[in-house]
Amino acid sequence: MQAFLKGPSSISTKPPAAKERGAAGAAASSGEGRRLKPIPWVEKYRPKNVDEVAFQDEVVAVLKKSLEGADLPNLLFYGPPGTGKTSTILAAARELYGPELFRQRVLELNASDERGIQVIREKVKAFAQLTASGSRSDGKVCPPFKIVILDEADSMTSAAQAALRRTMEKESKTTRFCLICNYISRIIEPLTSRCSKFRFKPLSDKIQQQRLLDISEKEHVKISSEAVSYLVKVSEGDLRKAITFLQSATRLMGGKEITEKIVAEIAGVIPKETTDELLSVCRSGSFEKLETLAKNLINEGYAVAQLVNQLHDTVVESEDYSDKQKSVIVEKLAEVDKCLADGADEYLQLMSLCALVMQQLTQNT
Repeated sequence: MQAFLKGPSSISTKPPAAKERGAAGAAASSGEGRRLKPIPWVEKYRPKNVDEVAFQDEVVAVLKKSLEGADLPNLLFYGPPGTGKTSTILAAARELYGPELFRQRVLELNASDERGIQVIREKVKAFAQLTASGSRSDGKVCPPFKIVILDEADSMTSAAQAALRRTMEKESKTTRFCLICNYISRIIEPLTSRCSKFRFKPLSDKIQQQRLLDISEKEHVKISSEAVSYLVKVSEGDLRKAITFLQSATRLMGGKEITEKIVAEIAGVIPKETTDELLSVCRSGSFEKLETLAKNLINEGYAVAQLVNQLHDTVVESEDYSDKQKSVIVEKLAEVDKCLADGADEYLQLMSLCALVMQQLTQNT
């Protein structure tokens, strides 16, 4: 993180193998390596400025006004993953400080970094107390404050959040905080009241399709319109997931056209024929057949959590079940989903679920 804050000036520009290969050759090859270095498409097409952020019109409007006056309140971004929360604040910070001052003025801490009460008391407090000075080389107004971005803030302990509250108050002249989380209910009340709250909505299908088609065009990817629609459906409003699936499918196909079947394969979606077969076996009442099918499902490598999601949609939308049957099955699906999240055995949970579905579907026959 220290190297990240110091910026590129602290990184040596000498090629590491200069002694062995000759300085000129090493420099040329390192330059070539830099040009050809592959970047994940999620990073490559991350918005570079606030205007490029898709669909979050209210947030963009407020940030643009704040950027014009070179001032920001403390911010709290919340909403589902892959909707642009981190991208938005990073784009705003880049616009605010320019590429030269960005690394010095922004401290970004993610859930993967240690963020206990000690880190908040020492690292964040020390960074917040530094006075921001200097001006941008392009002559634009540079605000006299720094930005601390706390990504996945809902995974911070209550004690760390409480310690942050005081720092937020004391260092308001020199520092602005941006908290990013999926669940606002996990942020303590004193922090939420000190921030301007913005909810990020799941991206609409149309916006996602447009972004995916733009990326496909720039990367020269052949993809059918059905595959794009299916990609949007399986990603459930998470653009990051959709772009990652698109890149994986492109690598898998090696220049051939991406079809709906390939997207389903990459996303780990269980074929409809398999879920239909599972339900028909449950109707048959044969426990031996059910056990064989469940073992096959596990051996095929399908995720039971994915099956739970798909069965939920099938059962809720179907007219073949009574309201009572639906309520009992859906309650069991929720229970299995919780057990899987807690690390329970997939096969046992699948058998438990299927046994209950079989009981519900055969009790009236």
